Amino acid sequence: MTYIAGLVVREQGVPATVEELRLPEVGPGQVRVRIRAAGVCHSDLSMINGTLRPPHPLVLGHEAAGEVVEVGAHVTRAAVGDHVVLNWQPPCRNCWFCANGQPWLCSTSSGVAALENGMTLDGEPVHVCLGLGAFAEQVVAPENAVIVVPKELDWEMAALLGCSVLTGSGAVRNTAQVRPGESVLVIGLGGVGLSVVAAARAAGAGQVIAVDVTEAKKGLAEAAGATDFVVSSDALSKDVRVRTEGRGADHAIECVGRASTIRAAWRATRRGGQVTVVGMGAADDMVQLGALDIFSSARTLRASVYGQADPDIEVPALARDVLEGRLSLDHLITDRIELADVPAAFDRMARGEGARSVVHL
Repeated sequence: MTYIAGLVVREQGVPATVEELRLPEVGPGQVRVRIRAAGVCHSDLSMINGTLRPPHPLVLGHEAAGEVVEVGAHVTRAAVGDHVVLNWQPPCRNCWFCANGQPWLCSTSSGVAALENGMTLDGEPVHVCLGLGAFAEQVVAPENAVIVVPKELDWEMAALLGCSVLTGSGAVRNTAQVRPGESVLVIGLGGVGLSVVAAARAAGAGQVIAVDVTEAKKGLAEAAGATDFVVSSDALSKDVRVRTEGRGADHAIECVGRASTIRAAWRATRRGGQVTVVGMGAADDMVQLGALDIFSSARTLRASVYGQADPDIEVPALARDVLEGRLSLDHLITDRIELADVPAAFDRMARGEGARSVVHL
């Protein structure tokens, strides 16, 4: 039996604490990974603030990278010593969605907030966030949940590829399919939103209008490549139209996950434009749009799940881009912390401060 430290939430509303846990044995088709770095993502915060309601006790964390230290029988994707990025939504490659080119909608992995995996020291079953529970010294995961990356790639950069960077870049490239010269409005400048900003500029967007609730995000937005910065207000639609010759943005990409910001994105987009929702919202936060408005505006509203990406293909490609200097992620990391510091990182995130906090283990 392997004993590890992990960040555990015992029940909703109770702060997470570091506890010693029992890691399960590695079975056929599974790997054990020593976590080296893990990003603090808004989806983790959603697990503890009531937006999502997973079972407890729960080990948080899903955006991570580490080193394979053990493999089970029949494993072919990874070997001991490999450096890997964790995939929190690994496709089965067998269901209808996988067979029809939509692995990000895999029917066996989509919609799973947490899975049972491991035990507390007193014998209580533990659940792991999005099937991983990466705020821990080690994890046991199915082999299709790891993606091998070059050993030259820095641990914290590798960790970010697994969620924020892939989600943000995929929303631009795969879902919105931003073309050179188009204008892009980005609402919400956490790790995912800043990744959207950077990807939009890389796609050749003529204008990238970054929006957040605080002026403190302006420097981060500009470092990511934003051409304009706007503090969110009831006048957002007017502010955007002033910057886009009165039309509104060609694309609005919402990275918050709230009905109010989705409506704001809709109003700030031109007729015939596209609104892409990346943020994960609450089930009871209803978005209301007028039927006539939907018809007359001719806008498109769609979601981007995990960047509409095939992680097995796109994560290695992003890793090459980082190593060869085509993609910089330095602007995404504002805090480097230890496992016990994650609750404070959640507090900063809830206040809208900083970009990504990265846990070093």
